[in-house]
Amino acid sequence: MRNFVIATRESRLALWQAEHVKALLEQRGHGVSLLGMTTRGDQILDRSLSKVGGKGLFVKELELALEEGRADLAVHSLKDVPMDLPAGFALACVMEREDPRDALVSPKYASLAELPQGAVVGTSSLRRVVLLRALRPDVKIEPLRGNLDTRLRKLDEGLYDAIVLAAAGLKRLGLSGRIRQTFEPSEMLPSAGQGALAIEVRSDRADLLELLEPLSDHRTWLAVAAERAVSRAMGGSCSMPLAAHATFSGEYLQLAAAWGEPEGNAPLVRAMDAAAIADLEQAAALGAGIAARLRAAGAH
Repeated sequence: MRNFVIATRESRLALWQAEHVKALLEQRGHGVSLLGMTTRGDQILDRSLSKVGGKGLFVKELELALEEGRADLAVHSLKDVPMDLPAGFALACVMEREDPRDALVSPKYASLAELPQGAVVGTSSLRRVVLLRALRPDVKIEPLRGNLDTRLRKLDEGLYDAIVLAAAGLKRLGLSGRIRQTFEPSEMLPSAGQGALAIEVRSDRADLLELLEPLSDHRTWLAVAAERAVSRAMGGSCSMPLAAHATFSGEYLQLAAAWGEPEGNAPLVRAMDAAAIADLEQAAALGAGIAARLRAAGAH
């Protein structure tokens, strides 16, 4: 049995995720400790991620700890992981997905439809901005940064009438009671990888790649591989108003994507396809095909 160090951000949700992996490894007889870190993404809260370097700001410090040998593995929310990892790093596994949907949280209103005209809705996701505009073009969308607890505090202080968060984070922290409405993917298509946890290691750690493989969920990995392939083919980052979500129906993986203009009132560009998927290469091909359809329909 081995002793391992997990690098993690220090937000309450990130620590929950790291503790979850820690418990699974301890069940297998390993010793595990956590290395808590504050990333640039946690420090810069006055500007949107799209303007300061993207979601990679949440993982760079953790990757440095892996590179320097201070940690053996890093646990991430997969939607925060760049589509292409730096040389020398690899995803060892993608774990079974929690609820991938978006959720509306509000102290006053039970649904998006109940919000009065001109209500203030908080989100800093360009994807959510364009999807919210398609559903309620009359509401006012304002930036909202910070970890989950910070966002909820800002809502409770009255700065917003409602905010939109990932349902998975609320559920993992036992905050399901804060959810007023869960958006079905047909209403608000999730972000690529939303709700899934990924474990990153140095690519030369064959021991860890083998050790962590049993923690992976094969179908979740195939689904998110297709979603991330859409983003990768579109040059995706958090500065792109792009959604991609895949679900299995039998052996067929159904993949839907949506892209919107962040400014103006142009309609959303949508694409959908399905294919029998058995490996990561087939999943990536499905995603690349969806991206081609988006571009053909006017997405850029």
